[in-house]
Amino acid sequence: MYSPDEIMEISIQMGTKKIAKPLLAKLILGFIGGAMISLGYLAYIRVIASVAEEWGSFASFVGATVFPIGLIVILLGGGELITGNMMAVAIAWFDKKVSGKELIINWGTITLANFVGAIFVAYFFGHVTGLTNSGHFLTETVTVAQSKIAATPLQAFISGIGCNWFVGLSLWLCYGAKDAAGKILGIWFPVMVFVAIGFQHSVANMFVIPAAIFEGQATWGEFITNVIPVYIGNIVGGAVMVSGLYYLAFKHHD
Repeated sequence: MYSPDEIMEISIQMGTKKIAKPLLAKLILGFIGGAMISLGYLAYIRVIASVAEEWGSFASFVGATVFPIGLIVILLGGGELITGNMMAVAIAWFDKKVSGKELIINWGTITLANFVGAIFVAYFFGHVTGLTNSGHFLTETVTVAQSKIAATPLQAFISGIGCNWFVGLSLWLCYGAKDAAGKILGIWFPVMVFVAIGFQHSVANMFVIPAAIFEGQATWGEFITNVIPVYIGNIVGGAVMVSGLYYLAFKHHD
Protein backbone atom coordinates (compact mmCIF):
# COMPACT_ATOMS: atom_id res chain seq x y z
CA MET A 1 0.00 0.00 0.00
CA TYR A 2 1.34 3.43 -0.92
CA SER A 3 1.31 6.19 1.69
CA PRO A 4 -1.40 8.89 1.49
CA ASP A 5 1.16 11.37 0.15
CA GLU A 6 2.08 8.93 -2.61
CA ILE A 7 -1.57 8.21 -3.38
CA MET A 8 -2.13 11.91 -3.86
CA GLU A 9 0.68 12.13 -6.41
CA ILE A 10 -0.61 9.03 -8.23
CA SER A 11 -4.10 10.55 -8.32
CA ILE A 12 -2.70 13.76 -9.84
CA GLN A 13 -0.88 11.71 -12.49
CA MET A 14 -4.02 9.72 -13.26
CA GLY A 15 -6.08 12.89 -13.62
CA THR A 16 -3.51 14.32 -16.01
CA LYS A 17 -3.54 11.13 -18.08
CA LYS A 18 -7.33 11.26 -18.34
CA ILE A 19 -7.09 14.70 -19.95
CA ALA A 20 -4.41 13.55 -22.40
CA LYS A 21 -6.43 10.66 -23.86
CA PRO A 22 -7.68 11.12 -27.46
CA LEU A 23 -11.33 12.05 -27.91
CA LEU A 24 -12.23 8.71 -29.49
CA ALA A 25 -10.70 6.85 -26.56
CA LYS A 26 -12.63 9.03 -24.11
CA LEU A 27 -15.91 8.35 -25.92
CA ILE A 28 -15.35 4.59 -26.13
CA LEU A 29 -14.13 4.25 -22.55
CA GLY A 30 -16.92 6.54 -21.35
CA PHE A 31 -19.50 4.35 -23.08
CA ILE A 32 -17.96 1.30 -21.40
CA GLY A 33 -17.99 3.09 -18.04
CA GLY A 34 -21.68 3.97 -18.30
CA ALA A 35 -22.55 0.46 -19.45
CA MET A 36 -20.56 -1.27 -16.69
CA ILE A 37 -22.11 0.81 -13.90
CA SER A 38 -25.53 0.09 -15.40
CA LEU A 39 -24.87 -3.63 -15.62
CA GLY A 40 -23.80 -3.55 -11.99
CA TYR A 41 -27.10 -1.88 -11.12
CA LEU A 42 -28.98 -4.39 -13.28
CA ALA A 43 -27.32 -7.16 -11.26
CA TYR A 44 -28.42 -5.37 -8.07
CA ILE A 45 -32.03 -5.31 -9.27
CA ARG A 46 -32.01 -8.94 -10.37
CA VAL A 47 -30.55 -10.09 -7.05
CA ILE A 48 -32.66 -7.97 -4.71
CA ALA A 49 -35.90 -8.72 -6.57
CA SER A 50 -35.27 -12.43 -6.08
CA VAL A 51 -34.68 -12.16 -2.32
CA ALA A 52 -37.60 -12.84 -0.01
CA GLU A 53 -39.27 -9.70 1.37
CA GLU A 54 -38.83 -11.08 4.88
CA TRP A 55 -35.10 -10.42 4.58
CA GLY A 56 -35.75 -6.70 4.98
CA SER A 57 -32.71 -4.43 4.83
CA PHE A 58 -30.42 -7.45 4.51
CA ALA A 59 -31.79 -7.83 0.97
CA SER A 60 -30.33 -4.40 0.12
CA PHE A 61 -27.01 -5.50 1.56
CA VAL A 62 -27.00 -8.60 -0.63
CA GLY A 63 -27.76 -6.50 -3.70
CA ALA A 64 -25.07 -3.99 -2.72
CA THR A 65 -22.42 -6.71 -2.75
CA VAL A 66 -22.80 -7.25 -6.51
CA PHE A 67 -22.97 -3.62 -7.63
CA PRO A 68 -19.20 -2.87 -7.26
CA ILE A 69 -18.35 -5.18 -10.18
CA GLY A 70 -19.02 -2.26 -12.53
CA LEU A 71 -16.36 0.00 -11.02
CA ILE A 72 -13.94 -2.90 -10.66
CA VAL A 73 -14.17 -3.56 -14.40
CA ILE A 74 -13.76 0.16 -15.16
CA LEU A 75 -10.68 0.68 -12.99
CA LEU A 76 -8.91 -2.61 -13.67
CA GLY A 77 -10.07 -3.40 -17.20
CA GLY A 78 -10.39 0.09 -18.66
CA GLY A 79 -13.17 2.64 -18.64
CA GLU A 80 -14.00 6.25 -17.86
CA LEU A 81 -16.63 7.19 -15.28
CA ILE A 82 -17.61 10.79 -14.60
CA THR A 83 -17.87 10.31 -10.85
CA GLY A 84 -14.31 8.99 -10.78
CA ASN A 85 -13.11 11.84 -12.99
CA MET A 86 -14.71 14.31 -10.61
CA MET A 87 -12.08 13.16 -8.13
CA ALA A 88 -9.04 12.42 -10.30
CA VAL A 89 -9.24 15.34 -12.75
CA ALA A 90 -10.14 17.75 -9.95
CA ILE A 91 -7.02 16.95 -7.94
CA ALA A 92 -4.90 17.42 -11.09
CA TRP A 93 -6.60 20.81 -11.50
CA PHE A 94 -5.88 21.73 -7.88
CA ASP A 95 -2.21 20.95 -8.60
CA LYS A 96 -2.38 23.11 -11.77
CA LYS A 97 -1.54 20.15 -14.02
CA VAL A 98 -4.69 20.72 -16.08
CA SER A 99 -6.67 23.86 -16.86
CA GLY A 100 -10.24 24.66 -15.86
CA LYS A 101 -11.28 24.46 -19.51
CA GLU A 102 -9.73 20.99 -19.87
CA LEU A 103 -11.53 19.86 -16.72
CA ILE A 104 -14.93 21.07 -17.94
CA ILE A 105 -14.48 19.55 -21.42
CA ASN A 106 -13.40 16.24 -19.91
CA TRP A 107 -16.34 16.12 -17.52
CA GLY A 108 -18.78 17.03 -20.29
CA THR A 109 -17.38 14.44 -22.70
CA ILE A 110 -17.35 11.60 -20.18
CA THR A 111 -20.83 12.49 -18.88
CA LEU A 112 -22.27 12.28 -22.40
CA ALA A 113 -20.52 8.97 -23.12
CA ASN A 114 -21.62 7.53 -19.75
CA PHE A 115 -25.21 8.56 -20.50
CA VAL A 116 -25.16 6.77 -23.87
CA GLY A 117 -23.77 3.62 -22.22
CA ALA A 118 -26.40 3.73 -19.48
CA ILE A 119 -29.27 4.24 -21.94
CA PHE A 120 -27.93 1.40 -24.10
CA VAL A 121 -28.07 -1.03 -21.16
CA ALA A 122 -31.44 0.24 -19.91
CA TYR A 123 -33.09 -0.15 -23.31
CA PHE A 124 -31.46 -3.22 -24.84
CA PHE A 125 -30.48 -5.33 -21.81
CA GLY A 126 -33.35 -4.14 -19.62
CA HIS A 127 -36.34 -3.40 -21.83
CA VAL A 128 -35.74 -5.41 -25.02
CA THR A 129 -34.26 -8.45 -23.29
CA GLY A 130 -36.98 -8.30 -20.65
CA LEU A 131 -34.75 -8.20 -17.58
CA THR A 132 -36.49 -5.17 -16.06
CA ASN A 133 -40.03 -5.34 -17.44
CA SER A 134 -41.66 -8.38 -15.92
CA GLY A 135 -42.82 -9.62 -12.53
CA HIS A 136 -40.74 -8.87 -9.46
CA PHE A 137 -38.00 -7.36 -11.61
CA LEU A 138 -40.32 -4.69 -13.01
CA THR A 139 -41.63 -3.97 -9.52
CA GLU A 140 -38.11 -3.56 -8.13
CA THR A 141 -36.97 -1.41 -11.08
CA VAL A 142 -39.92 0.95 -10.63
CA THR A 143 -39.56 0.99 -6.84
CA VAL A 144 -35.88 1.92 -7.04
CA ALA A 145 -36.47 4.56 -9.73
CA GLN A 146 -39.39 6.13 -7.84
CA SER A 147 -37.36 6.25 -4.63
CA LYS A 148 -34.75 8.32 -6.48
CA ILE A 149 -37.36 10.59 -8.06
CA ALA A 150 -39.18 11.10 -4.75
CA ALA A 151 -36.18 12.83 -3.17
CA THR A 152 -36.36 16.62 -3.00
CA PRO A 153 -33.62 18.52 -4.88
CA LEU A 154 -31.84 19.19 -1.57
CA GLN A 155 -32.07 15.54 -0.55
CA ALA A 156 -30.80 14.44 -3.97
CA PHE A 157 -27.91 16.92 -3.76
CA ILE A 158 -26.81 15.80 -0.29
CA SER A 159 -27.25 12.14 -1.23
CA GLY A 160 -25.04 12.76 -4.27
CA ILE A 161 -22.33 14.15 -1.98
CA GLY A 162 -22.40 11.03 0.18
CA CYS A 163 -22.27 8.77 -2.85
CA ASN A 164 -19.25 10.29 -4.48
CA TRP A 165 -17.40 10.71 -1.23
CA PHE A 166 -17.37 6.90 -1.15
CA VAL A 167 -16.72 6.48 -4.89
CA GLY A 168 -13.83 8.96 -4.68
CA LEU A 169 -12.43 7.02 -1.74
CA SER A 170 -12.68 3.80 -3.73
CA LEU A 171 -10.48 5.36 -6.43
CA TRP A 172 -8.11 6.69 -3.77
CA LEU A 173 -7.73 3.22 -2.24
CA CYS A 174 -7.45 1.59 -5.67
CA TYR A 175 -4.61 3.93 -6.63
CA GLY A 176 -2.98 3.18 -3.30
CA ALA A 177 -2.97 -0.60 -3.65
CA LYS A 178 0.02 -2.30 -5.26
CA ASP A 179 -1.68 -5.51 -6.47
CA ALA A 180 -4.95 -6.50 -8.11
CA ALA A 181 -6.43 -8.09 -4.97
CA GLY A 182 -5.80 -4.94 -2.96
CA LYS A 183 -7.32 -2.78 -5.69
CA ILE A 184 -10.46 -4.93 -5.82
CA LEU A 185 -10.92 -4.77 -2.05
CA GLY A 186 -10.25 -1.03 -2.06
CA ILE A 187 -12.98 -0.53 -4.65
CA TRP A 188 -15.45 -3.07 -3.31
CA PHE A 189 -16.16 -1.93 0.23
CA PRO A 190 -16.67 1.85 -0.22
CA VAL A 191 -18.95 1.25 -3.24
CA MET A 192 -20.87 -1.48 -1.45
CA VAL A 193 -21.44 0.83 1.52
CA PHE A 194 -22.80 3.75 -0.52
CA VAL A 195 -25.23 1.41 -2.31
CA ALA A 196 -26.34 -0.22 0.96
CA ILE A 197 -26.97 3.23 2.48
CA GLY A 198 -28.95 4.31 -0.58
CA PHE A 199 -26.92 7.32 -1.70
CA GLN A 200 -27.54 8.49 -5.27
CA HIS A 201 -25.06 8.04 -8.13
CA SER A 202 -25.76 10.14 -11.23
CA VAL A 203 -24.68 7.48 -13.76
CA ALA A 204 -26.55 4.70 -11.96
CA ASN A 205 -29.63 6.96 -12.06
CA MET A 206 -29.03 7.42 -15.80
CA PHE A 207 -29.77 3.71 -16.00
CA VAL A 208 -32.50 2.98 -13.50
CA ILE A 209 -34.77 5.98 -14.13
CA PRO A 210 -34.74 5.53 -17.94
CA ALA A 211 -35.35 1.81 -17.33
CA ALA A 212 -38.57 2.85 -15.57
CA ILE A 213 -39.31 5.39 -18.32
CA PHE A 214 -39.10 2.67 -20.99
CA GLU A 215 -41.80 0.78 -19.05
CA GLY A 216 -44.03 3.87 -18.84
CA GLN A 217 -43.46 4.32 -15.10
CA ALA A 218 -41.52 7.63 -15.06
CA THR A 219 -40.95 10.68 -17.25
CA TRP A 220 -37.92 12.42 -18.73
CA GLY A 221 -38.86 15.54 -16.79
CA GLU A 222 -38.56 13.58 -13.54
CA PHE A 223 -35.24 12.20 -14.76
CA ILE A 224 -33.80 15.67 -15.40
CA THR A 225 -35.13 17.03 -12.09
CA ASN A 226 -33.36 14.20 -10.27
CA VAL A 227 -30.09 13.89 -12.13
CA ILE A 228 -29.07 17.57 -12.02
CA PRO A 229 -28.92 17.92 -8.20
CA VAL A 230 -27.44 14.42 -7.84
CA TYR A 231 -24.75 15.30 -10.40
CA ILE A 232 -23.87 18.54 -8.60
CA GLY A 233 -23.74 16.64 -5.32
CA ASN A 234 -21.44 14.07 -6.92
CA ILE A 235 -19.10 16.90 -7.93
CA VAL A 236 -18.93 18.13 -4.34
CA GLY A 237 -18.41 14.60 -3.00
CA GLY A 238 -15.56 13.75 -5.37
CA ALA A 239 -13.88 17.08 -6.03
CA VAL A 240 -14.25 18.66 -2.58
CA MET A 241 -14.68 15.93 0.03
CA VAL A 242 -11.98 13.68 -1.43
CA SER A 243 -9.65 15.61 -3.75
CA GLY A 244 -9.98 18.96 -2.03
CA LEU A 245 -9.56 17.77 1.54
CA TYR A 246 -6.72 15.33 0.80
CA TYR A 247 -4.92 17.89 -1.34
CA LEU A 248 -5.06 20.42 1.48
CA ALA A 249 -3.94 17.80 3.99
CA PHE A 250 -1.08 16.17 2.08
CA LYS A 251 0.21 18.72 -0.39
CA HIS A 252 3.19 20.53 1.09
CA HIS A 253 2.51 24.15 0.33
CA ASP A 254 5.31 26.66 0.40
